[in-house]
Amino acid sequence: MPSSTQTQGEQAGHHIFNPSNSSTFKMMSGSTWNISYGDGSSASGNVGTDNVTLGAVTIKGQAVELAEKISSQFIQDTGDGLLGLAWPNINTVQPQPVATPVENMITQDDIPQSAELFTAYLGSWRDANDPDKGESFYTFGEIDHSVLNGQTPAYTAIDNSQGFWMFPSASVSINGQTTERSGNTAIADTGTTLCLVDDKTVEAIYKAIPGSKYDSTQQGYLFPSSTTADQLPDVAFPVGDTLIHVQKEDLAFSDAGNNMVFGGIQSRGSNPFDILGDVFLKSAYVVSISTRFRNISVLDDVSFRSSTKATPASALSSAWSQRRTSRSL
Repeated sequence: MPSSTQTQGEQAGHHIFNPSNSSTFKMMSGSTWNISYGDGSSASGNVGTDNVTLGAVTIKGQAVELAEKISSQFIQDTGDGLLGLAWPNINTVQPQPVATPVENMITQDDIPQSAELFTAYLGSWRDANDPDKGESFYTFGEIDHSVLNGQTPAYTAIDNSQGFWMFPSASVSINGQTTERSGNTAIADTGTTLCLVDDKTVEAIYKAIPGSKYDSTQQGYLFPSSTTADQLPDVAFPVGDTLIHVQKEDLAFSDAGNNMVFGGIQSRGSNPFDILGDVFLKSAYVVSISTRFRNISVLDDVSFRSSTKATPASALSSAWSQRRTSRSL
């Protein structure tokens, strides 16, 4: 990576991996990777292997993609890297694909084959006074029943043909009024911050918020920061047949200046399916189940837990449990 890029990264507070400081790192001669995302961010570089520790689990000989080139978005972002949780057909390592962390966890018996799953529980700084203190975690090979609050998870089948965790999401509910979106699909993606849906749905949501407007400069919808919880709509999207309600606190994503906030739900543009990112995923405890993994995508500051005391599961599916009721902003 160019020294100027490293300097920018260090100034932004990033931790930069130096392979020469690891006695177990080995280069994979001739292996490269190149990836780009819908927001215009991109990265590319070469590949090596090393022992990677996630919580109490050490994955031996894990392929690590080293960035030689990165776009400005990665420098500005708070994360130091990505741990991809998608499927094998979007693995960009050439000339030969590499095993992903979850695959290696299974191979190395860190995850039992009877529980080839991972879960995501995303918290928020806004929840610091909640029982969970707003903390986030992932589990591998285990469902944490303590956060289910007595609920039975709702399961939906997954279509992984495009490399994503994709499922039907054929309607939207705004203040209890359901609008059908026949044939619509969505993906769950912890690597996407916002909730990105079709334009008609976005327009309907912000029409229900007093004082909201589209801002062409910021390329998204804004609404007044003084908006109270009772002025915000109840918004819910189905995961298969189960409605998951977006927490009202997450409808306001960030300060947009001039006493306005940038909305957490925005347009998916020309993308043919919804991308239900962190704004949506904070409202649920998500269990992703399969019989085989390749590739993974989370921030490095999330705590990880893994256990062999697992809930057995083998179907290709995803389970969802609504977490909290919505609160004020």
